[in-house]
Amino acid sequence: MRLSVLLLCTAALGGCAVDMGGFSFMPSGADGKSAQAAPTATAMSTSGGPSRAGPQEANLLPDGECSTEPPAGRALPPSIAEGITECELVKLKGTRPTDVLIGESGKGQRETQVLYAEPGGREIYMFTDNRLSRIVKPGQG
Repeated sequence: MRLSVLLLCTAALGGCAVDMGGFSFMPSGADGKSAQAAPTATAMSTSGGPSRAGPQEANLLPDGECSTEPPAGRALPPSIAEGITECELVKLKGTRPTDVLIGESGKGQRETQVLYAEPGGREIYMFTDNRLSRIVKPGQG
């Protein structure tokens, strides 16, 4: 009797999914690193509509390294501010991040959280489609 109830519950719940705040992790590859697909991130164009991020734009990998070198001649932004890329953050900070979480939102956007453990506390940099969208520093609400 218990086995049949267990099987019935398993079948009923088989199609259910859990929403973890719109953040899902990419599966790991055979080499232990996260599987990386071709860039599918979208960004807002100057006209206000979505545009594909170019394949020449580097993304951060789970180990804190950039996927490619930035294009030659591209100037580094003067400071850390909303809109910079993941790799620009790492270059401006000058050190590899403590941790990097890469996932996908429910809307198919690449979401990245970059953690730096600083002497004053943790700093978390949140990116959507390879653009800095939010910074959480110690003492902020």
